[in-house]
Amino acid sequence: MRDAILLFVIVCGGTGGEIAVARAMKQIGEVHDFSPRNIFRVAMRAVQRPWMWCGIVLMALAFFALLAILSWENVSFVVPVTALSYAAGALGGKVLLGERVSAVRWLGVGLVCVGVMLVCLG
Repeated sequence: MRDAILLFVIVCGGTGGEIAVARAMKQIGEVHDFSPRNIFRVAMRAVQRPWMWCGIVLMALAFFALLAILSWENVSFVVPVTALSYAAGALGGKVLLGERVSAVRWLGVGLVCVGVMLVCLG
């Protein structure tokens, strides 16, 4: 049960954090100028967005959950199972960010899920 909860936190926290950061960066807009001055300006605008902070907190939570579970379980089990983040990311991108996810991408997500299932059975 403990492992399932931590894996849930890793997958949902990490993916939720990435989605929140993506939302913040879409609010800021595309970066074209990579001069140090402009990168600093973009970074200052990013830290003013609540979605950025939400994403950072969620990703930190996922990271510490990963550290915890790696102290109990084998890497050969944990890393493949965390690949469920790909499925959560595709679903979150479509539902929460309105992104278009192609059929080929869904097929890839399905293959990842089958692989995770095989790891869990083994």
